Amino acid sequence: MNIILGIIVVLGCVIGGFAIHGGNPLALMSPIEVMIICGASFGAMIIGNPLSVTIGVIKSGGSLMTPSKFNKVFYLELLTLLYDILNKTRREGLMAIEGDIEEPDSSPIFANYPSILKDHHIVEFICDYLRIMVAGNMAPHELESLMEQELDGHHQEASVVPGAIQNAADGLPGFGIVAAVLGVIITMGKIGGPPAEIGAAVAAALVGTLLGILFAYGFIAPFSSYLQGKVRDESRAYECVKAVLVASMNGVPPQVAVEFGRKVLFHSVRPSFKELEEQYRANKK
Repeated sequence: MNIILGIIVVLGCVIGGFAIHGGNPLALMSPIEVMIICGASFGAMIIGNPLSVTIGVIKSGGSLMTPSKFNKVFYLELLTLLYDILNKTRREGLMAIEGDIEEPDSSPIFANYPSILKDHHIVEFICDYLRIMVAGNMAPHELESLMEQELDGHHQEASVVPGAIQNAADGLPGFGIVAAVLGVIITMGKIGGPPAEIGAAVAAALVGTLLGILFAYGFIAPFSSYLQGKVRDESRAYECVKAVLVASMNGVPPQVAVEFGRKVLFHSVRPSFKELEEQYRANKK
């Protein structure tokens, strides 16, 4: 919703302000200029990135229309899942969760948290490190170091697509100038013609510069920022899991270990201590 609202505000202010000053909005509708600017920018992105990244950029269009799933409800489930797992290991020992982490899809514990189970990446992350904990051959600081390395790699990989979109945004003003220069070249061929025709050609050339800048700063760069925000939200979920598991390996009781994870979350999505307590009690019923 915020993206649709933002697009309406950008277009409304730009086109509306132009019309208020007496301009004809139809003069800004130049499909050929759009083809030159957007086509050249997309082509440059293809040149500068592997095919997998280009495909990722295309697929990311769907992500622009969906809100982040990493909200308070998601974190309530995630923290409660971690609490249930650690509580089971405390009562029955680490070996008791071996079946849960080897086949999470058939685990009674994971089955209680469908939102988490749908995210195969975070489930795999949790199970991988619980498996290491069950093996019992790694010190807490070594586990934490390994997690940090994986999370750093994950963040870099997830940032590739937003980075490619940002690079495309950075190039759009330049391609707008290219379109404008092409328009000027066409205009030079009309020198000596009717002044009205020359004026229209110059105006069309200037539209290229306008569109390049508008597309870059009004749409493409904000799209990149939105996707980067989703990457940040996802990274925070992994940081939450890391904090809980490292605390547990250091001998912290399950409920306190979960607090370590809760504290790394942003305030806008962080469940309160009371909300977690209520979730624990609800699951015991």
